[in-house]
Amino acid sequence: MKTPWYSSLRWKMLFTFVLSIILALITAYLMLGLALFMYSYLQIDLLNVLFRALERMFGVVVPLIVVGLALFVGIYFLLNRKLIKSMEQITATVQRMADGNLDARCTVSTDDEIGRLADNINRMAEQIKLSLEEERLAERTKNELVTSVSHDLRTPLTSIMGYLGLVEQDRYRDEVELRHYTNIAYEKAQRLNVMINDLFEYTRMNGGMTLHTKPLNIVEMAGQLCVHYRYPMEQEGLTISMHSDEDQYWIEADPDKLVRVFDNLLTNAMRYAPRGSAVGIFLRKRGTRIMISVHNSGEPIPAHDLPHIFDRFYRVEKSRSEHSGGSGLGLAISKTIVELHGGTIEAISNQEGTYFVVEIPSCSVPLEGPSDRMT
Repeated sequence: MKTPWYSSLRWKMLFTFVLSIILALITAYLMLGLALFMYSYLQIDLLNVLFRALERMFGVVVPLIVVGLALFVGIYFLLNRKLIKSMEQITATVQRMADGNLDARCTVSTDDEIGRLADNINRMAEQIKLSLEEERLAERTKNELVTSVSHDLRTPLTSIMGYLGLVEQDRYRDEVELRHYTNIAYEKAQRLNVMINDLFEYTRMNGGMTLHTKPLNIVEMAGQLCVHYRYPMEQEGLTISMHSDEDQYWIEADPDKLVRVFDNLLTNAMRYAPRGSAVGIFLRKRGTRIMISVHNSGEPIPAHDLPHIFDRFYRVEKSRSEHSGGSGLGLAISKTIVELHGGTIEAISNQEGTYFVVEIPSCSVPLEGPSDRMT
């Protein structure tokens, strides 16, 4: 908000300057009148001697100028004492901030340039404090990530080295046992590869990722996903189906990134759905947003685990075997991608099964050209 001209510092200082001159002249005039009165009528000998001495040494003009300047300076500083006090307070506060006390704040008592300076200093201190807190959080997050990665990568790597060590030392009875050892080492290496790829994807997204968005018919993409996953689902004894209220729901999205989200959700559904059950994809519109739900039946996620399943490296079943467990990053990656699209993702779990619900803002239907197919 712009300060009115009459409240600006320059006009206040000009006003106090002019007022100081006027008050100094009035005061000097009154003092001169008082002195003349005392000299002429009261006939005080000491004053008579003093006036005559000053008159002989300087005349009349010089003492008047000196008195007038002294009065002007005194009155000017008196009128600006609030401004001086504000500057002293700002200086003291900035010194405390420089000494490391970022909780110190300036008192904003005026709406002029000094008040705005105090307010800007307070905002600067708040931003610096916030930046330092974010930096400390980033450092703590990085340390936690390194610790989690080291722990999670060590387990399969230790198994790989152990079984390959047995092979290297010829500590197997026959070729069947040799193939068993190498098969276990291969499975551990595959898990290690998945974890490294997920970790790379997660760190790349959190470091900043540019989306290449375009109009996308999410119904068409869901149909293609059903086709792609039909055979893997059958191999696991599952069926997959899609249900949509409309043939077209358009969103502005990066197709490659969004496919990664639903790959994670469908892979997760395959992992935890019991054999003989169905996995469903449901699409509908709610207001200006498109809702895409992936459902699988089976045991519900415990209530105390539900708020944390999108945290990195979080696994619902701590005792799950490494073969069936994921890297703990898939859902964290999915959440990051969805949020980059301006959407939300949540999990709902009860006795009927688990729903992962993705909401993404819809867009207008493109005038020409079909939506991009999955690559």
